[in-house]
Amino acid sequence: MENKHSSMRSLFRIALGWVTWIALALCHAASAQSPSSSGAEDFSAASLASNALHSEPPELIERDQEPDYISEWVTLSWRPADPIYLYVVRPAKVAKPPVVIYLYDYPAETDIFRDNDWCQRVTAGGYAAVGFVPALNGQRYHDRPLKEWFVSELQEALAKSSHDVQMVLNYLADRGDVDMGNVGAFGVGAGGTIAVMAASVDSRIKAIDLLDPWGDWPVWMQKSTVIPDEERPAYVKPEFLKNVADFDPLKLLPALKTPHIRLIQLNDDFSSTPEEAKKQMEAALPATATRRRFETGMAFYSEIASGGRVFDWLKLQIKVPDSKGREASRETPPGAGSGSGK
Repeated sequence: MENKHSSMRSLFRIALGWVTWIALALCHAASAQSPSSSGAEDFSAASLASNALHSEPPELIERDQEPDYISEWVTLSWRPADPIYLYVVRPAKVAKPPVVIYLYDYPAETDIFRDNDWCQRVTAGGYAAVGFVPALNGQRYHDRPLKEWFVSELQEALAKSSHDVQMVLNYLADRGDVDMGNVGAFGVGAGGTIAVMAASVDSRIKAIDLLDPWGDWPVWMQKSTVIPDEERPAYVKPEFLKNVADFDPLKLLPALKTPHIRLIQLNDDFSSTPEEAKKQMEAALPATATRRRFETGMAFYSEIASGGRVFDWLKLQIKVPDSKGREASRETPPGAGSGSGK
């Protein structure tokens, strides 16, 4: 539980965030006629190779210095009227820490990246954390008809988000204050799918941790409760499935060269991701990948997730060598008092 002062600080941050968001939205809307990239973005590929996205100079909106970590809210822009609100959280006493990109499920907001407890947990043990919401989510969903949403525009949403991950990595490399040789990605739901896509085209990502990713599109579209029943017929059509076929984890996972992969799935999440799809994704994993199943979310929480332990496995995969050049043990948790998460 946060103390009274932490709660007041959190409320102040949220209020300030909304005020700043409105100002930024007006600013970016006004500049929407000056695109930062030349030509149309290619939504048919996860890679940036066929795109010409050019980032505008980053804008620091807020910086918060805490005893254990430094948090920055930075605005990045490489598309008209679609600013990326990036949250960069670094441990206060580590010069160039390993870094994890956090990609959460649809629908997503930026609130978690401002939470004091989250910031402390993701930086515990000397790690940096970077987070943003995927395309067509949170503040990035605007000026569209309500019938156009994350799933109806799934090809666009996933492709843009994969491109965003790569552009964010470029930005982090330019900053020079995190260790780009030790990069991980933590993805939940749709964020897990995006993590797989980005890892499939960007070798800078050395480890991915996936919690109930979306996938096996023919089955997922037919049975997932994320989709309203009245819209389902449109998403099971061959032409729709063809557009997102290349972004299916079932296709990407077997060929993935990422050194460290973990897949966690919860049996009681069957309504979001059907059991058949879960089994297919497990079968698609490379032989070296780690896989875990939990009967319930409560079992998952009590065994490996409580107190931030869910982040430990990924941290261990990107842990830097010790002072003698030896890689730290992958059996020793990075944060004091935390479990391994295996």
